[in-house]
Amino acid sequence: MRYENIKSGILTILVLVSILLTWNLWTYQPNYDTMEKNKYVAEVTVSEKQEVQKIVKPDRVLFHIKGQHYGTNNTAELEKMIKDMGRWSIFDVKNYSDKVENIEDLIHGNGNAEIIFPGEVPIELYRSVLPIEGKRVPSFNFNRIIINVEDAEKENGIVYFASTENQQVYIGHISSTNLNEFNHDFYKNANRYPQYFAYKATDKRTLFLPETETEMTTYKYLPVTLNSDEFKDALFNDPSFVQKSPLAHGEEYTNDSSKMNINFDTNILSYVNPTAADNYLDSSYGLVKRSIDFVNEHGGWTDAFRFVSKSEYQQSVTFRLYSMEGYPVFNDRGLSEINEVWGKDEINRYVRPNISLDLPLVTETKRVTRPSGHAVVEFLQKKKNFKPELLDKLILGYRMERDSEEKKLILLEPAWFYLYDGNWEQITMENQGGLKYGLE
Repeated sequence: MRYENIKSGILTILVLVSILLTWNLWTYQPNYDTMEKNKYVAEVTVSEKQEVQKIVKPDRVLFHIKGQHYGTNNTAELEKMIKDMGRWSIFDVKNYSDKVENIEDLIHGNGNAEIIFPGEVPIELYRSVLPIEGKRVPSFNFNRIIINVEDAEKENGIVYFASTENQQVYIGHISSTNLNEFNHDFYKNANRYPQYFAYKATDKRTLFLPETETEMTTYKYLPVTLNSDEFKDALFNDPSFVQKSPLAHGEEYTNDSSKMNINFDTNILSYVNPTAADNYLDSSYGLVKRSIDFVNEHGGWTDAFRFVSKSEYQQSVTFRLYSMEGYPVFNDRGLSEINEVWGKDEINRYVRPNISLDLPLVTETKRVTRPSGHAVVEFLQKKKNFKPELLDKLILGYRMERDSEEKKLILLEPAWFYLYDGNWEQITMENQGGLKYGLE
């Protein structure tokens, strides 16, 4: 009898434990707040994200009017133009290349507004900026948008998307209302912009340069050093497994497959992931789109960077810093660029500055004058072994350097730059306003 009582007691205890465990299972609620605040799963933002229209932007517009040429690279003017075009409806886009005898004549012809981009833009990407009708819009790249205000087809206006790199042209149409508004707001008032002249480098390449001297501003900045740990959290999958090591001129972060180096002397951040599979060719659209997304999702845009070039073969994309007025900024150590190289599914190499230019020192700014396009062309033509056929671009921009007197400051100095035989070179200005060749 005693054995039966013990047996019943044990059974009762087991039943009660079972009921208790079941109750706890039904009523358990995990602490979601703690998980959401875990820094390893949260998105890390060093600076702002940007939409496509803020990163993929034209850097100049030219108006070709009765043999005269006017243009501007003013950021505000170009943003207003693209914003207005964003309310259009572009339809019936198709390949027009076979009907073009000379792409130069088409682009620079009278009655055209020529919107120039620094690099080849995939049309699929720019459909988020310009509304293009049709589910089966052809896939192509362009670096020019040409709006013809004179040669309207009946009730419709014409818009061309042209690529000077691969000599292709696509044609689209807009309503006469859109065309008339563009004509009224921009084309008819083009003479308020600086005047340009045409320099025909070759039969297939014409450069447009300012007729007169250009007044620009020299800037000095006290740069802000970006937080290295925030980039570590943004770039590594699990920052808790990342080891930090001091270097002679910087610091290094590593895990079992990736490495991030930060050089305090050059202010360059370099992230390398050698395990990313290579030998993979993504489309133009996929390459540029995921490059923009990568910066948005891994720290954000710390300055006014714009898309300037891509290479499907190398799976690389470059973004360049631009000044407030809309001039490109150059630095021979890469301090004014963000570069990405991709594998199949992951970033293979990511190189960028680890500083940001906040606001210029107002007391240090000064106005300077740079020579006209005529003077620059004359200088280049006198240069030994100069070959016009190797000259791709000739533009005004800014040289970005450490200030010679105060190394903590960053100097932006106006200068002429030219893309020659695939490489950017600089023509520096002497105090007397003359010209000399080279990089300083």
